[in-house]
Amino acid sequence: MAYGLLKGKRGVISGALNEQSIAWKVAALAHGEGAQIVLTNAPVAMRMGEIDNLAKATGSPIIPADATKDEDLGKLFAEAKQALGGPVDFVLHSIGMSPNVRKARAYNDLNYEWYKQTLDISAMSFHRMIQAAVKQDALADGGSIVALSYIAAQRVFAGYGDMADAKALLESIARSWGYHLGQQKRIRVNTVSQSPSKTTAGSGIKGFTGLFDFADAMSPLGNAPTEDCAAYIISLFSDLTRYVTMQNLYHDGGFSSTGATPMVVEKVSPEE
Repeated sequence: MAYGLLKGKRGVISGALNEQSIAWKVAALAHGEGAQIVLTNAPVAMRMGEIDNLAKATGSPIIPADATKDEDLGKLFAEAKQALGGPVDFVLHSIGMSPNVRKARAYNDLNYEWYKQTLDISAMSFHRMIQAAVKQDALADGGSIVALSYIAAQRVFAGYGDMADAKALLESIARSWGYHLGQQKRIRVNTVSQSPSKTTAGSGIKGFTGLFDFADAMSPLGNAPTEDCAAYIISLFSDLTRYVTMQNLYHDGGFSSTGATPMVVEKVSPEE
């Protein structure tokens, strides 16, 4: 059911790779709620994914941009403003990749050149994206910016490797920009920490199936589906959350507040 929450709003959504992507679901839902959107992804990701299908379904232009290149991001927001007929009301940052995790390098044996890439792609790109939008005067007053995070920014999940450091930096960037943009243009900046999700990025983490099942057993509501995460993000783009900013918001079925559940305790130490 559509509520018209984003009627008349304009947005830029990054990171939609295929139908599994949270960004894909956000884009489809934003379109259904009345928004005009621009889709963006790195050229290499666009070749691997199916973003053309999403563009056709939503009637949205695609503007390729490497989020680690300032010139690409400047071009993205300049062209987005032109394509949408004005400044954007919302931005989704859904970008993350770790060469160390992909190549199974343990946290105590990192390749530091890859580590720099992890931080640049997964966190610094968020700062770059916002800075580019500000320099292009592409953000509307009272807008909303959201990035996807994960609870590994606060707790240790061994298989998450250096991505945990990147997510911690991502959340810090959100707080800092949230302060400055809130004062300047009443723009909110938040991160959303989602349950383990069976996306292309999530499934690439070693031991993902075990992590997914553990989180599900630890969460009173179970793991949050990606469709519901998309709906939550839409609420953050809407005018219903005008005073929510500088927050890391958990969308995880209660996992982040649960110490232990009988199901997990039983698996660790079954009664005789």
